[in-house]
Amino acid sequence: MSENILDVSDSNFETVILKSEKPALVDFWASWCAPCRAVTPILEEMAESLGEKVRFAKMNVDENPSTPSKYGVRGIPTLILFKNGAVVDQVVGAVPKTQIQELIDKGI
Repeated sequence: MSENILDVSDSNFETVILKSEKPALVDFWASWCAPCRAVTPILEEMAESLGEKVRFAKMNVDENPSTPSKYGVRGIPTLILFKNGAVVDQVVGAVPKTQIQELIDKGI
C-alpha cells in the first residue's frame, strides 16, 4: 500500500477519518476483489498529488465489518468522502479517475 494512503480499521475509523481536519476519502475494499485492485493505482496517484488537501484511506471490509455496515456499503469498491465527520457523497464500483476527482471536488 502507498505511503500516502492510510490503512484504517473499525477501531481507529472515528479518530482517523471522522475527526480528520481535512476531507477524507475512504476506499472500502477486499483483497479478493478485482475491481478494487483496479482502483488502487488511481487512488495512489491521486493521494500523491492531493494528499495535502485530502486524507486518503483504505478499509478492508473482510477484516472490519462494523464500519462498512454502518455506512451501508453493499458493493465494493465503495469510495466514500467524509468531511467534518459526515458523508459528503460516495461512488460504487471501479470508476474512472475523473469520477473520483468529481467526488473529491465536492469536499474541498
